[in-house]
Amino acid sequence: MANRLSGETSPYLLQHAANPVDWHPWGAAALALAREQDKPILLSIGYSACHWCHVMAHESFEDVEVAAVMNRLFVNIKVDREERPDLDQIYQSAHQMLAGRPGGWPLTMFLMPDGGPFYGGTYFPKVSRYGLPGFVDVCERVADVWNTRRNDVEAQRRELVDALARRAPVTAGPAALDTRPIAAARDMLLKNFDADFGGFGGAPKFPHPTDLAFLLRSDDADARNAALVTLARMAEGGIYDHLGGGFCRYSTDERWEIPHFEKMLYDNGPLLGLYADAWRLTGDPLFERVVEETVAWVQREMTTTEGAFYSALDADSEGEEGKFYVWSREQVAALLTPDELALVTRRYGLDGAPNFENAHWHLKIVRPLSGPTPVLSAAETTLLDGARAKLLAVREKRIRPGLDDKVLTSWNAQMIEGLAHAARIFVKPDWLVAAQRALAFIRGTLWRDGAPPQGRPKAGPANGPEPLSGEHSFSTDGFAQPSGFVGAELCSAKPRLCPPPGWGPGGGGRLLATTKDGKAHLNAYLDDYAYLLSALLELLQTEFRSADLDFARELADALLERFEDADAGGFYFTSHDHEALIHRPKSGFDSAMPSGNGVAAVSLQRLGHLLGESRYLDAARRTVDCFWPQMQRQAGGFSVLLQALDEALTPPSIVILRGPETEVHDWQRRLAGVPVANSLVLGVPNAAGDLPDALTKPESQSVNAWVCRGVTCMAPIANFAEALHVLQAG
Repeated sequence: MANRLSGETSPYLLQHAANPVDWHPWGAAALALAREQDKPILLSIGYSACHWCHVMAHESFEDVEVAAVMNRLFVNIKVDREERPDLDQIYQSAHQMLAGRPGGWPLTMFLMPDGGPFYGGTYFPKVSRYGLPGFVDVCERVADVWNTRRNDVEAQRRELVDALARRAPVTAGPAALDTRPIAAARDMLLKNFDADFGGFGGAPKFPHPTDLAFLLRSDDADARNAALVTLARMAEGGIYDHLGGGFCRYSTDERWEIPHFEKMLYDNGPLLGLYADAWRLTGDPLFERVVEETVAWVQREMTTTEGAFYSALDADSEGEEGKFYVWSREQVAALLTPDELALVTRRYGLDGAPNFENAHWHLKIVRPLSGPTPVLSAAETTLLDGARAKLLAVREKRIRPGLDDKVLTSWNAQMIEGLAHAARIFVKPDWLVAAQRALAFIRGTLWRDGAPPQGRPKAGPANGPEPLSGEHSFSTDGFAQPSGFVGAELCSAKPRLCPPPGWGPGGGGRLLATTKDGKAHLNAYLDDYAYLLSALLELLQTEFRSADLDFARELADALLERFEDADAGGFYFTSHDHEALIHRPKSGFDSAMPSGNGVAAVSLQRLGHLLGESRYLDAARRTVDCFWPQMQRQAGGFSVLLQALDEALTPPSIVILRGPETEVHDWQRRLAGVPVANSLVLGVPNAAGDLPDALTKPESQSVNAWVCRGVTCMAPIANFAEALHVLQAG
């Protein structure tokens, strides 16, 4: 029999819909049930491509006896961390405080009925092993503490919630900014750089696109070299799929050789842009091949019929991690000619010891095509490409890893930006069309124009949550909180968790976070708005469309209205009309994905300079000021905000190209092929339609470049070489 997850859209939740565990989705009904039954909550957070989530599910959640214990002792809630990153952020932070070490997935937390955490862990085996206690024993012990030591539990909960609140950045107002955090972050990364294999530190190794982008933008040769070496070693290693394209989540070793095999959209979007930039700097064919093959993978395996992008591919197939990707030597030999086999063997090290389980190989390059080592001849390259095509065709017939086919706004925005950037650099109109098509899907499916009537927010009833369906429910006298709202008493105790008094949304639109099978839902987060705004700025530089600029302004206005902390600066992760949780995160750190505050600050700053709009510039500056004390203390982890800091100190060059369409596009193409840091170039042909005042430059019979930095603008430049010189000279 299906449990309460059967009506959800998340593939991860649906994987658990037939469990004997009486799972609930997160919401007011589950919190109310825990309060009514005086039971603690067992909260399990994971995602569909998570290997250890599958292991714990098979061992415990599918086991009738274990499920009986869980159902007897707890109200059990299952959460997809990709649909609810707000909950994941909060409870990962709580776990780190409780355990003194980082968390991960699956995350297993035990909560009071109001959502306050008091104990937690990650993966628990069914019976004690790996130095970990058995899951049933953990459940019994936690329930005993709940029943016999309630005062201790409540004290723990209060201490944790207060500690979470103290993590919020505190700003003293306008700061005297300087470049010292930028230099400190660069020095820290270079100190940890692995000169042999690339990357930073030891195993496991993650791509960290934000840090690589930070180094690649630097005017320091050592910093750029560290980024380029890392990108090359990743492209040669097994973290990259040498047959199908695209990158896996991370490498289990320091050599990038054996990955954790899940492929996530949010890694590959930023990496597309990085490899395009690396090719533009070096002309290395390895980087070009990675971009082309990764785009091909996205279009072949990750694109919906409507043009949006799926979320992820699982690490497992047929119950084994990596089985889809690895080869025995006999399998390879049966498919290739002797010449092909000899080249593939030499290229991917099949003449050495197997590097994967059960005498299998996972492909990695041991004879690089690029760099200081000799490159293959044209004939060898053709032979190798044919062999790879044969292997890929056979691999496609294997039982495939699971596909997480939900569409997430923030992850789609990252792929849109990466595709548009690569299209601009490589002059690929079809890639641009793919990016624009995905944007059209988001705007048509996940964007809601207009707003509910003005008014004060309805608070939940004093005795607990207000049961709702899970969507926002608006009425003529205001709006109700989404499901899971914990009530007016929490707003009184923690006012920053709730909308400001008298708050009512204005006339702008709003985003939803996810859609699947025709159902778009869940209030969007800061990352959704910020990443999409950044993607629009990239699209505008690839092909100017007035509708995209209009949408960018709508998103920027929504960011300010729905997320900004107007008093202290910066942006909350959840909007003012989001359900009130035990904590309202406001972080500037980059994680596996860029900081929403960092991306918002960079994007608002650039849009503000482009349009001459002080509201956007002021909000960006308040954000940098807000996180300035943290950046001064420890600059590492703030790579995107450091870009905002850099551009706050030295505004980007804004270049508007006006003239006949063909000539404008030619200038734009030629400028895109030259690395010019800290610039925004828009080609706005004659007769481009209604334009904002800042872009309304005179039409001309030949191209004129209008170059501004901050409030200083030069006379129009009609000579391409002169325009290029001005940009490169800063």
